[in-house]
Amino acid sequence: MPAALDSVAAQRRRLVAARRAHWRRTRRITAILLLVWLATGFCTVFFARELAAWSLAGWPLPFYLAAQGASLVYLAILGAYVLAMRRADRRFLARLKDAPEAAS
Repeated sequence: MPAALDSVAAQRRRLVAARRAHWRRTRRITAILLLVWLATGFCTVFFARELAAWSLAGWPLPFYLAAQGASLVYLAILGAYVLAMRRADRRFLARLKDAPEAAS
């Protein structure tokens, strides 16, 4: 019976390690994408005077960046998050499927 308990304990350790790795990856992805979001919103406003000299179709560039560019970047951030989290979830599920086989 102690061998069976060791097997269960080892499987539990692998499960906990897989969960930790998954959440570490999730937090890193979220932090990076939040920094991109912050930079997009901040840089448009902070550099508006310098960018005002440039125009696009008669409108100042900061107008386009604030009105259109930021929205497109936000959509890209959402798409990147979806793809990254799908990949992270697949890795987590693969680690969960491998854990019981390794214990047997």
